[in-house]
Amino acid sequence: MLDHFRTSLLLGLGLFAGAAAIAADSPLQSAQQPVRIGIIFPLTGGSSDMGNSARVGAQVAVDEINQVGGYLGRKFELVIRDDKADNDTGLKMAEDLVLKEKVQATIGFCNSGVAMKALDVFQNNKSILIVPCATGTSITSKYPAKDSFIFRTSARDALQSQFLVDDIVRRGLKKVALLVDTSGYGDGGLKDLEAAISKAGLPAPTVMRFKVGVKSLTDELTELKKSGAQALIGWTVGPEEGVIAAARAAVKWNVPYFAPWGLSHASAFASSGGAVEGGFMVQTVLPNIYMERNRAFLAAYGKLSKELPIGSLMSAAQTYDSVHLLLRAIFESKGDLSGPGLKKALENLPRPYPGVITTYDKPFNIQDHDVITANMLWMGTWRNGEREYAFKEDAQRATIIRRKL
Repeated sequence: MLDHFRTSLLLGLGLFAGAAAIAADSPLQSAQQPVRIGIIFPLTGGSSDMGNSARVGAQVAVDEINQVGGYLGRKFELVIRDDKADNDTGLKMAEDLVLKEKVQATIGFCNSGVAMKALDVFQNNKSILIVPCATGTSITSKYPAKDSFIFRTSARDALQSQFLVDDIVRRGLKKVALLVDTSGYGDGGLKDLEAAISKAGLPAPTVMRFKVGVKSLTDELTELKKSGAQALIGWTVGPEEGVIAAARAAVKWNVPYFAPWGLSHASAFASSGGAVEGGFMVQTVLPNIYMERNRAFLAAYGKLSKELPIGSLMSAAQTYDSVHLLLRAIFESKGDLSGPGLKKALENLPRPYPGVITTYDKPFNIQDHDVITANMLWMGTWRNGEREYAFKEDAQRATIIRRKL
């Protein structure tokens, strides 16, 4: 079975001939050294469901890669840091990985504000960062793609906000209420939401803000209910999405409730006491037993972590795919593990990679460092304590792979 897996992986990479040529030029000492990949996620604190799911997703990928020999005998090694969802801590961890540990590349960040605080460390030192979770639109727009060392495998907020507003318009709803946290993530999300609402020709929304960490939003939901809004969008992280859902149930406001991907986190379900049921949330992936890569990944994840439901399936799957894309870039660079070498390779990956989220066919290029496009999004919901496709027709056609446009 292992030999079959090794053969399948190498065939998928198309590297038999190239690997031999590279190995001949590689010093033995280099071949014995691990390929060290930095990992920065919130492993403690309110965003830890995202961070720990992402960490396990990375470990699943690394275990697979190491089982077939890593990169020409060099095993992959994760150098893990906890940013605690704190901006200053995230900056320190980035400096530690890039300047002290001198990792070959970093995969990290679940919180947009934490990512933004640390981006200059990677850019100024020409060190690759792949962001598999944080979704703030500005993360990949801060620097022009042609110069940037920042890549992303999550759906940026501009796509998520437009996706939600488009669904509201299709339902014939017009008046929207926005309940948005005051973090950097909330600031960026509000800007994207207001732009999408204006573009759709809808009336200006009623907006209320709140601080992350709040335990009740009943007063805010009572006021928004009085506004006569026909739909509610809550824009925040997992635990607070649950607080919104619980307050909405408490005030008996039964308008459709929409949210970005944070509503899909296990912490949202837990903090709401299940009141997230029936809410609508943006997804890049949902559990699907009919898709081989999806099913195999969930099985491998379950061997390392017994959590049910998974804290954040999207964080786990997007991080897993990020590690495999990085592996392919390392082969494509012919062992040039410098930031510029890996940047060029990521922008020019020549072969499709069948990942969990999608089949990646030229996922990045010199003008675009975002993997996800609008056609790749799904509307999800919580149903009987499980994440599912919100619409029956989506579940029926989900096995048709949606590729980047």
